[in-house]
Amino acid sequence: MKYRTLREETLEANLELNRRGLVTYTWGNVSAFDPKDGVVAIKPSGVAYENMTADDMVVITLDGDPVEGDLRPSSDTPTHLALYRAFPQIGGIAHTHSVLATAFAQACRPVPCLGTTHADHFYGTVPVTRLMTADEVQTEYELNTGKVIVETIGEADPLRVPAILVANHGPFTWGSSADDAVKNSAVLEVVAQMARDTFILNPDARPIADHLLDKHFIRKHGENAYYGQQ
Repeated sequence: MKYRTLREETLEANLELNRRGLVTYTWGNVSAFDPKDGVVAIKPSGVAYENMTADDMVVITLDGDPVEGDLRPSSDTPTHLALYRAFPQIGGIAHTHSVLATAFAQACRPVPCLGTTHADHFYGTVPVTRLMTADEVQTEYELNTGKVIVETIGEADPLRVPAILVANHGPFTWGSSADDAVKNSAVLEVVAQMARDTFILNPDARPIADHLLDKHFIRKHGENAYYGQQ
């Protein structure tokens, strides 16, 4: 099996989604990208997490052509592939229906950066996409989901805010690896809960000041970052 390592990485990331309580039943998926060979490994469609093995992971090209695996890939595969094609710096993508992040998506409301916890991880607001048209939903729905995400990100660096809420649907996150994508899903759920609770306590809460946002994000992710060990 040529892509054993890639499939094992993808399996572990999917299992971590489940361990973190970010998915219910089969509601979610993670993929990993191998830039050397230009292939993607992704969770199979509708397979329970407790039963999955590395052999179940499906390997495909960026055009969706099968490479390894006997099962049908996730129904969200066209969305993942659209993001990999648009953003070559991405190495992994996760999609969940985690409760608070999905609530924001259903409310068609972005998750604003209200404090330093959010700013440590996401450089500002986690955006929400526009509503999809009837034609976009009825024709190539999953591909068009990817396209509306790409449209929303625009010219921004996708690794500065590696998350988005698809309106009426749920969150997608990404990162330099599948493991990073899952971590971003976990953090998104936490900051969404913090934002919800902040608005309960203070409906007039305002986003963090730019200078404090810059300080917290750049000290962890900037060129001269000093958070953590060298």
